[in-house]
Amino acid sequence: MSTILLIVHLLIALALVGVILLQRSEGGALGIGGGGMGGLMSGRSSANLLTRVTAILAASFITTSLVLAILASQQSAPRSILDQPTAPAPAPEPAAPTTPRAPVAE
Repeated sequence: MSTILLIVHLLIALALVGVILLQRSEGGALGIGGGGMGGLMSGRSSANLLTRVTAILAASFITTSLVLAILASQQSAPRSILDQPTAPAPAPEPAAPTTPRAPVAE
């Protein structure tokens, strides 16, 4: 389920980028926007269509983002071994003290 939703989410993201790049640039910062539509649609109808498509894609992108976040939080993934509480290791028994010996010359 989450894999299919993730694929749909990625497709929506790609479509959203494409629709945003098709829109006419009003600032003219890059000088690349808007001239390609030519005689296909009038300026106003293409702007209205692209604005509506952008709004629909943005709403569906946000919706799929929220659903994916909810699904990810509810999955019972195996925890890290570092997250599990462990009992402290028992302290080793102290070794019996040995009596010091003098070095023996050979």
